[in-house]
Amino acid sequence: MIIEGDMSVVRKNTIKWGLIGCGAISRKRAAPGIRDAANSELIVVNRSDFSKAESFAKEFGAGKWTRTWQELINDEAVDAVYIATPVYLHAEQTIEAAKAGKHILCEKPMAMNCPEADRMIAACEAHNVKLGIAFYRNLYPVIHRIKEIISNGEIGKIVHIESNNFENFNPLPGEPRSWLMEKEKSGGGPMMDMGCHRIEVFLNIAGTVKSITGFNHNIIFQREVEDISTAYFTFTSGATGILTSSHAAGEPKDTLDIYGSKGSIHVPVLNEGIITIVSNNKIRTEKLPNHKNLHQPLIENFAEAVLNNTNPAVPGKAGREVSRILDIIYSRDL
Repeated sequence: MIIEGDMSVVRKNTIKWGLIGCGAISRKRAAPGIRDAANSELIVVNRSDFSKAESFAKEFGAGKWTRTWQELINDEAVDAVYIATPVYLHAEQTIEAAKAGKHILCEKPMAMNCPEADRMIAACEAHNVKLGIAFYRNLYPVIHRIKEIISNGEIGKIVHIESNNFENFNPLPGEPRSWLMEKEKSGGGPMMDMGCHRIEVFLNIAGTVKSITGFNHNIIFQREVEDISTAYFTFTSGATGILTSSHAAGEPKDTLDIYGSKGSIHVPVLNEGIITIVSNNKIRTEKLPNHKNLHQPLIENFAEAVLNNTNPAVPGKAGREVSRILDIIYSRDL
């Protein structure tokens, strides 16, 4: 059942979006990002709690709301869908949306495992629709600047890359985002939820991974998923990497440190976009602030890719490589 409200505001030359999932990430970033993007229009939403769907739709300017996500993907007015549901639903919803001819921007991580990611990619290719994954850090100005500094040789060859990603998090059953503690829905703990973002950053900066070793533990919280995970990387370039993601540490962290043969780059808080560069025995700081809505540049990029038939910044195959690495970290069968 599709319910329609006031649809008096219509934009031209835009991608018309359907949003599946109206949880925290949709309220904070995805829905306002679609609403505010110059090349996008949010026209329909689906929420598992249908009693709250109408108010969410009206809050963000959508004229319709559906009782099921299947109704949304079969709405002929929809060009693209943003999938913002728990990870275990991503594969089915992406595959069915592709069959319905919709382009898909899917929340991270793209799937529970690499075989699911493969099926998602195959479905999108078979139905000639685009698939993007919401690794929005790919478009951070600070990431582009880091790549530029490395490319111009200022810090020499990359020797080592490291990131610490900590958030104290252990929701009780029934609380918002508590599904992340259920392994059958989330696939894993902080490495699956938060670490996947940093894996994409590692790949973007340091290139192809040669080998990975992962260690997952429960130090503080006794639950189905780990509360701390550390992964050791070796890249084909010869560089090494260490990534630690934790829900157990009391102090929040979001660091990125890159060490080269001639210097180094340090980001104390990745989301803030301030970097320190050490080279030629000198230290300088640069400020490259992010968009106020971290998702909006990615949404605009994906909409442009659909409008101009180009590749999105983070295509499905990039998300698939992150899923492959996660499978190794969690020692899942490939």
